[in-house]
Amino acid sequence: MAYLLSHPLDVLRLLGVHVLLTLGALLIAALIALPLGWLLHQKRVLAAPVLGALGIIYTIPSIALIIFMIPFFGLNARSVLAALILYCQVILVRNTLAGLDGVSAAVLEAARGMGMSPAQIAFRVQFPLALPVILAGARIAAVTSVAIATIGAKFGAGGLGVLLFDGITQNRSDKIVLGSVLVGLLALALSRGLLLLEQKIGKHQ
Repeated sequence: MAYLLSHPLDVLRLLGVHVLLTLGALLIAALIALPLGWLLHQKRVLAAPVLGALGIIYTIPSIALIIFMIPFFGLNARSVLAALILYCQVILVRNTLAGLDGVSAAVLEAARGMGMSPAQIAFRVQFPLALPVILAGARIAAVTSVAIATIGAKFGAGGLGVLLFDGITQNRSDKIVLGSVLVGLLALALSRGLLLLEQKIGKHQ
């Protein structure tokens, strides 16, 4: 707390960078995963190989994946962002596919009987009904992103990881403890917020 009280603006800046990096990665990953999940739902033959490939990426250690991105994006936050997006894909695509698969065939048949086009069925029926399952995946992806973004500080991405790594280098336990607590609280806050949204949507369905 002593470091937080003496350097509130520095800590707030690092927290803001961490939040932007995490939410930015989650948003971009969702923009990719939602149409990809819908495509896999329509073309089942592609589901196994695509999910398998994403699963392989997910098993790569985060540091190794970030290093792999450096030749393409440089030693900066973009490499960390790219790695976060890839890590989120397997979770979001899998949950998107599961959510779409969970929509009742009777509901889809009723939508077709009303004369809805495939696009209308997707946006007005399938995705709204699948949203709670998709948000459940987003919660896991958000927590994962918060953790990996912490490591990203080693690669010039900034964020709360700066406190941890500076604390280790300087042998400053106050920075290490503060960084650890803030990372944990951020992960809990994002998870809780998405859970409340998931429960609210579920109640209205």
